[in-house]
Amino acid sequence: MISSSDLLHLPYTRDLTEAGIAYALRALPHTYNRMGASPYDKLRRTVASVAVELAFRRYLSEQNIPFDVKSAAPFTNPDHYDVLLGGRRCGIKSFFISHREQISEMRRNPQVILNAPALVPSDQNAAEGHSNSDIYLFAFLSGLIAASQEDLKKAISAGQPHYLVHVMPDSWMKPAQWNPLGALVVKSEAEEAITLELGGQVEGREIRPLEVEIPPRRRVEIQDDFFTLAYIHTKTQPNARVGIRCSQQNELHLIGASDWGNIWIYGMDILLAGFLTREEFNRKAKPVPEGARVFQYEKTRVKNLAAPVVDLKPVAELLMLRS
Repeated sequence: MISSSDLLHLPYTRDLTEAGIAYALRALPHTYNRMGASPYDKLRRTVASVAVELAFRRYLSEQNIPFDVKSAAPFTNPDHYDVLLGGRRCGIKSFFISHREQISEMRRNPQVILNAPALVPSDQNAAEGHSNSDIYLFAFLSGLIAASQEDLKKAISAGQPHYLVHVMPDSWMKPAQWNPLGALVVKSEAEEAITLELGGQVEGREIRPLEVEIPPRRRVEIQDDFFTLAYIHTKTQPNARVGIRCSQQNELHLIGASDWGNIWIYGMDILLAGFLTREEFNRKAKPVPEGARVFQYEKTRVKNLAAPVVDLKPVAELLMLRS
């Protein structure tokens, strides 16, 4: 069992968000988005998850604690790696807490974290490639988002960082046939020029960003070797529609001025709560049905297994492991 004194605080820095965004966009074509879920919520969760993993690796390096990295399983994303401690895979299960009331409560009374469930999606726990000696490390990241148009305007006015993305539909990002898209034609209805970053996969399936400047009210033809188009990024919030047409598919996609998602995470604090081996977790865990309300989520989207955070082992014990 653990107490609030066992919780390990890690500092949050801007570069963690930047690295998380870079990873989330590379991983976008490999991401499964559940029915009804916002792709921008999913991207923000990925950014938060990667930020926690990188902060943990940074802490291990600063403490001169040896570790390795290994391709994560299952192998749906070739860019995903897990930390290995003492030769055992350490999968970080992080929870992003963005409601101001919960953040204040966590600061005022860390006991609420001990009363929360340590969740692992049932399908992930049962996936092939896992060992009973694998480690589940549970972490909580507190931070804010500016997802609504009103909050985004406030963030921009205050000089806060932001990162605007438009996620392309599956017909562009995950086409049925693996063929070149051919020439892309982009037009902006804005009165001023805008710079866009187009991110898509090339023939080898690696994702490649391409920056293009779009003059006001003029078409620009882009000749590139994209096989998919996953996202479009803009540094400034457009005030008019942007249209993109694929010559190969003869498909026009229009992006309204409000059809951009801000995936920047305004991280505050990372708490490493504790850990269990997969075998220990499975002994302690109980099922949590899809749609259940828990501390981390108003409604869970998948079936989970859960053990009480208070029943985890202290992080300090985990860090004693050596390669």
